[in-house]
Amino acid sequence: MDPQAFIRLSIGSLGLRIPGSALNTSKAGIHAFSSPCSCEIRLRGFPMQTTSIPLVSSPEATPDIQNIASSFYLEDSDVKALLTPGCFYNPHACLEITVFTGRKGSHCGVGVKRQQIGTFKLEVGPEWGQGKPVILFNGWIGIGKNKHESGKPGAELHLRVQLDPDPRYVFQFEDVTMLSPQIVQLQGSIKQPIFSCEFSRDRVAKVDPLSTYWTGSAESSDIETERRERKGWKVKIHDLSGSAVAAAFITTPFVPSTGCDWVAKSNPGAWLIVRPDIYRPESWLPWGKLEAWRERGIRDSICCRFHLLSEAQDGAEVLMSEILINAEKGGEFFIDTDRQLRQGPTPIPSPQSSGDFSALSPIAGGFVMSCRVQGEGKSSKPLVQLAMRHVTCVEDAAIFMALAAAVDLSIEACKPFRRKLRIGSRQSL
Repeated sequence: MDPQAFIRLSIGSLGLRIPGSALNTSKAGIHAFSSPCSCEIRLRGFPMQTTSIPLVSSPEATPDIQNIASSFYLEDSDVKALLTPGCFYNPHACLEITVFTGRKGSHCGVGVKRQQIGTFKLEVGPEWGQGKPVILFNGWIGIGKNKHESGKPGAELHLRVQLDPDPRYVFQFEDVTMLSPQIVQLQGSIKQPIFSCEFSRDRVAKVDPLSTYWTGSAESSDIETERRERKGWKVKIHDLSGSAVAAAFITTPFVPSTGCDWVAKSNPGAWLIVRPDIYRPESWLPWGKLEAWRERGIRDSICCRFHLLSEAQDGAEVLMSEILINAEKGGEFFIDTDRQLRQGPTPIPSPQSSGDFSALSPIAGGFVMSCRVQGEGKSSKPLVQLAMRHVTCVEDAAIFMALAAAVDLSIEACKPFRRKLRIGSRQSL
């Protein structure tokens, strides 16, 4: 499998030094101020990102270089677009970081205004398209508005801006998941078959090794059952030889919560993601658990929460992602330790890879996978991206295909249930 070229632009090691600011002393010299500082990070063609910035009081203190505050992921087309000259008033694309003090919003009905401290700009250059690791900036820089006035020092921003190659494998389901499509790897305009997806709605037969995980009776789902619960859904991922290399199936039925006709957070549906046990043929081992429910609002969303099941401790779970997907338009489910788990990268155990299930290096955090799906009632053909560093063999990719299929099917499983019309209800309308 040949990966596609991506780069990661990371902004980290943030800190703000404001001369004359009243701060309590601290050994570390780095503070979380009661009126926090924040910044807006902009890059042309990408959604704006917002993050907080700690205040630094000690001249000797330096923010942690391993602390990544924000990341952008760019493919070749993104880099080319950024390097293309823009309109006359903004000919060159820039990474722009605007720093503020105070909170945005209101308190007790009184509006609270943020005060802009200054802006840092970094122009996009040819090195962005070279596909090599490069540190674009690292250190302190003055950004205060009064930095040239009266000889007084203004505010200073510390940051580290870095580019790193982040190659990915890109896969696509060629049809709707429920139609048991083929899964191909995309390499430019070339499509290479890699897996096949087998979907079934019935209870698994007793001879199926997956039946170990089932609870309840083995009756087939029918139309009446689907009106009050959705269960018995299963997806198997097969390699080109026809061997099952990963699977996902519903363990907790998707049912409407009491007093409503949708799956609520208080009682989410759940999938178990499993992989083959290489030491015991025809046996499966749990790898992850995906929970899903419907969040009601002006625009309904489907919440997908994924836990990695630890091999070291039975029953131990590690939260890897909790994402809201627009129920109507669809969206993206992702596992990304930079975007989701700001407290520090969590290692992702290799799901297969010739029997070695040890955790990958914690340094290899950041992007792990993403899956783009369509909304309810639309023809969804999931598009999946996997970080190359988390894939050592075909079986590694297969387990993420099973997870992607479960995410896609959860959009359908979380649709509101039909309520039976009561006798005489039409007359009362």
